[in-house]
Amino acid sequence: MAKRLVITGLVQGVGYRAAFRRQAEALGLRGWVRNRRDGSVEAEVDGDAAAVEAIIVWARKGPPASRIDGVAVEEAESSADSFSVLPTV
Repeated sequence: MAKRLVITGLVQGVGYRAAFRRQAEALGLRGWVRNRRDGSVEAEVDGDAAAVEAIIVWARKGPPASRIDGVAVEEAESSADSFSVLPTV
């Protein structure tokens, strides 16, 4: 199961990407996370359905310094074999 997430709010400069990566790796997910120039964070996750749902729940909370205004979720197709942090787009 693969999903693309776009997280909005106070999500840059607060350790969101690093925390997202740790959580995704702990859940055994593959994919990536990156900042976007519009101030949001975008991620693509692929793995077991329960793990994908768990990261979506986590994304709505985020790390302590963040403030989440919204998490948009859509279907995705991923072929990643690990999890990485990508450059800003």
